[in-house]
Amino acid sequence: MKYMKGILGLLILFLILGMSISACGSDNSASWKEEVLLHDRSKIVVERTQTLGGYPTLSSRERKVLEEKWSFHVPGTKQEVVWSVDFRRPPAGSSLMLITLDFLNGIPYIATSPAGCLAYNHWERPNPPYIFFIYDGKNWRQIPIMEFPKEFKEANVVVGGRSKPEKQAGTTHSVAKIKKQNRRLELYLRQILREPLKPGSVGVSCPDYSSPRYKSSKAPNPISPREKADNDN
Repeated sequence: MKYMKGILGLLILFLILGMSISACGSDNSASWKEEVLLHDRSKIVVERTQTLGGYPTLSSRERKVLEEKWSFHVPGTKQEVVWSVDFRRPPAGSSLMLITLDFLNGIPYIATSPAGCLAYNHWERPNPPYIFFIYDGKNWRQIPIMEFPKEFKEANVVVGGRSKPEKQAGTTHSVAKIKKQNRRLELYLRQILREPLKPGSVGVSCPDYSSPRYKSSKAPNPISPREKADNDN
């Protein structure tokens, strides 16, 4: 009898652990929620799931994010919408960081920014450094900045994700926590800037990989020690 009770106790324990893992993620994924403040001061809760890969290098402390999905409902409806992004190197992946999610007349819009120089060049070097989308009821469609509502002015999600996403599994990040997390980011990642940034500014300073310097099969012009020192500063 005691033996059977012990077996039953272990089965219950494994069941509880299994439910906990399925709710929060697995070894290869992590899911949490973020409270998103919309332009009209209302709020929605979105679920954010990251698929995780291995560690890029032996010294890396963070696992590589392979894919990210955001799931949410259009306010006042039961319609669920999903935004997903593949973080593989372009063109295999789109590699875009979500900055802003909002709604106008019940229509979802998002603002994103290329994640890294490969993505920035793949998306044709936008300045301001954003890629905008509208959801047409079936698919996400890219739109120019002129069609992105001016009412949407600030980042309202955790831009770029959290450190150690597997430790965030099962949690909910409040509006205040999201603002605190984003407070040290560059201005263009905290606000939606409408005017082009100064050439060379953070956000638009990536090398142009389509330029002859990067396409030419010839060796680049030698750099003098003085020029190298200036470039290193």
